[in-house]
Amino acid sequence: MTRRVYQTLLLLFLIAFTYLFAREVQVQSIRISHLDKVAHFAVFFVLAFFSYRAFKFKPWFHMVLLTSYGACIEWMQSTLPYRQASLGDFVADVLGAFSYFVFLWLIRKYRARKSPQVGDTQ
Repeated sequence: MTRRVYQTLLLLFLIAFTYLFAREVQVQSIRISHLDKVAHFAVFFVLAFFSYRAFKFKPWFHMVLLTSYGACIEWMQSTLPYRQASLGDFVADVLGAFSYFVFLWLIRKYRARKSPQVGDTQ
């Protein structure tokens, strides 16, 4: 896919996730503890993927942008009467984005080790 496609998908995901983070949460009868933290982690892992594919920034700059977005989401939730901000959600946001870049680094390291180096004989 082209960068333009990733940029469009990133924008659509940002709009959708912002809407979902702003919605009133309906309490269900079956409650899974910390499911919201898992959701925050997964959302920011996905956002890091699309952000990295959409723009040629250094990983640290993607982290700054995604951390800022996470902080804005928590601030927005603190202003809504039916939502509340959570430091745990913010930490899950940051860890989700960070985990993507660690995963990317590990894959690159694995591929570099697996591919034969110039001048190596087997």
